[in-house]
Amino acid sequence: MLNVSNASNEDRLREELVMLGRSLYDRGLAHGSAGNLSVKLSDGWLMSPTNSCLGRLDPARLSRLDADGRLVDGDAPSKESFLHLSMYGERADCGAVVHLHSVHSVAVSCLDGIDPDNVFPPITAYAVMQVGRLALVPYFPPGDAALAEAVRRVASKHHSILLANHGPVVAGRSLAAAVNAVEELEQTARLMLLLDGRRTRLLDPAQVAELERRFPG
Repeated sequence: MLNVSNASNEDRLREELVMLGRSLYDRGLAHGSAGNLSVKLSDGWLMSPTNSCLGRLDPARLSRLDADGRLVDGDAPSKESFLHLSMYGERADCGAVVHLHSVHSVAVSCLDGIDPDNVFPPITAYAVMQVGRLALVPYFPPGDAALAEAVRRVASKHHSILLANHGPVVAGRSLAAAVNAVEELEQTARLMLLLDGRRTRLLDPAQVAELERRFPG
């Protein structure tokens, strides 16, 4: 028997995924068919389909996957669905995942000599609060199964991950939270590039520790 409440909630999440995908695309944070979004359901998850543009998603054609990442209904999922599955599998609090190829984040992912355990210096309070300690995963070709394992190894300790020469993957308790965090990540990447080579006043370790105490990730 159809659970009306579950069906209504899924319809709402489909519309929210489409709306936020369009918002990311319209503001230049996604382009072409790059990037993918997913949101957790009680018995699986919804995801943007393969080769789809985040600005032109159809709520009725979203990929519906079971808890193991197998397609149940809708169009075929992104070839990067394993990134999302890795985050869901390692983070009990994960309600949604966003993966983008946003310009400034990708630029930072190409820099040499950045700390793989914490890519960003503590530039702003909101970077510490929303992005947290950003991990860098080494480069693998898109769709490579080894990338799934590399993400899985760091996902339990980091809800924000940067794929080298590729882009960010961010988990959140909700789709809105994940989108907010990836937007903060992109803005912090832009600030990092703007400040490169300049004398910069960063938050000190005590200030960072206080933020982490008040706003645990």
